[in-house]
Amino acid sequence: MNQPATYTEEVLVAEIKGKSRKAFEYLYDNYSPALLGVIYNVLHNEEASNDALQEVFVKIWNNIHNYDPSKAKLYTWMLNIARNHAIDKLRSKAMKTDRELRNDKNFVSHINGNVSTFVDGIGLQKLIDGLDIEQRQIIDYIYFQGYTQSEVAEELNIPLGTVKSRVRLAVNKLRKHF
Repeated sequence: MNQPATYTEEVLVAEIKGKSRKAFEYLYDNYSPALLGVIYNVLHNEEASNDALQEVFVKIWNNIHNYDPSKAKLYTWMLNIARNHAIDKLRSKAMKTDRELRNDKNFVSHINGNVSTFVDGIGLQKLIDGLDIEQRQIIDYIYFQGYTQSEVAEELNIPLGTVKSRVRLAVNKLRKHF
């Protein structure tokens, strides 16, 4: 195999924009566990999460030309695609019906290992643990459980502006370390 052990982000993006399957396989192999963890944290369903992961990588492949390195790191861009796709799937009629049909008390689903292992594999859990409790709670609701800011405000009975401020502060803190 002539596949390099690692790619720089710049080279990886250029190769994928050039439709290199080897570079895309590298991307999938190195980022799919973390993205799957994020998706699973939103969907809480192994089969739906695996399906969503495949759909996310198709979106990445088809939309890599939209990636702008001046706006975000490649991982952050992919994470947003994964998270948004999982939220869209969660809100879809099919997922709502599925959630209504299954009994959460008796439903057992797992991914090989713990989802936090995927997130921790990239060091994100340690960074999140460093946030204030209020910020950590809101990040959990929004990024890992798929709530909207309005839903978080309603759930926690706090003003929407407070939710938005805490999200902004948390993201700024995470951005400094990530």
